[in-house]
Amino acid sequence: MTRLTADFWVYAYLTRLRLADIPAFVTAKGDATAGAVFVKLNTLDGQAVVYQRSFDLMTGDRTWGVLVEGSETDVDASIQKQRGFDPDLWVIEVEDRAGRHMLDEPGLE
Repeated sequence: MTRLTADFWVYAYLTRLRLADIPAFVTAKGDATAGAVFVKLNTLDGQAVVYQRSFDLMTGDRTWGVLVEGSETDVDASIQKQRGFDPDLWVIEVEDRAGRHMLDEPGLE
């Protein structure tokens, strides 16, 4: 199976969010072909959650799991620390009071 490039996946995800009227922005652009992607969900109440894609060795599935959650300030500090280790990292910020991120929708593995 051919893997999608990081930039293709990011822009497809942003389009899906836009069609659902969920604001989202690329806040850090990573490597176009193979950069990892973090999705920061900002619920606009001072809290945030960062999701990262992981690989389940037992099933072979790709899933989205929580990397860090808490105050937006602490979450942003964690993202900056990760970007220090991996400058090819993409960061997408989703802003939704209801906590919608659509990562659990089919096709976003």
